[in-house]
Amino acid sequence: MSAPAPKALLFDVFGTLTDWRGGVARAVAAAFAARGAAVDAHAFADAWRGEYQPAMERVRSGARPYAQLDELHRENLDRTLARMGFEGLFDEDERDALARAWERLPPWPDAPGALERLRAIALTAACSNGSVGLMARLARHAGLRWDCILGADLARDYKPRAGVYLAACAALRLRPEETAMVACHDHDLAAARAAGLRAAWIARPLEHGPGRPAPEPEQEWDWIARDLHDLADQLGAPRP
Repeated sequence: MSAPAPKALLFDVFGTLTDWRGGVARAVAAAFAARGAAVDAHAFADAWRGEYQPAMERVRSGARPYAQLDELHRENLDRTLARMGFEGLFDEDERDALARAWERLPPWPDAPGALERLRAIALTAACSNGSVGLMARLARHAGLRWDCILGADLARDYKPRAGVYLAACAALRLRPEETAMVACHDHDLAAARAAGLRAAWIARPLEHGPGRPAPEPEQEWDWIARDLHDLADQLGAPRP
């Protein structure tokens, strides 16, 4: 027998709902072209994203106070520019503008419509490491409609710390087992499951670019879906 539908669905955003790599690479390519400089934009996007976990770990470990992801992205941009030999190419305003590329990511094609279907059967919320402001602007840009934005800003911490998931459940006045985390990243789902939430794995084979092996779930999650519409079908969400 299939598991009952959860009362709330918490969504990872970077990778699960949006194409962070493609969106960031396009912004990088445009910024470098405006300066007449050549760059492998996808390699730059990968290197910038590579600073993501180390920057958050400094917060998670207590080495620095909580700082919103917008601030970390901006710092990580400077590190990436310096490491790749582009220090001094952009002025302060241009680097500020480029750092906001994370607010303008394209959604995966299924995401907007499937989110609408899922909202018919459960509360939906972003549970991202992105700040509320970042998530709000990204939602408007990408056409993603949630009931609320939860995650790092609410908990003053970063996933995969258990407190981020539990703060989201508490904000919705639901028990962890009444909610499900939806993500394409096994480590995110494993942490949510350890905190008592259920877990829905979504395949995003193009998150890191074409030509890579198709991802496979690392555990028997409560739901395993090829995309968000497949998850909506499994949960009994109405079709448009």
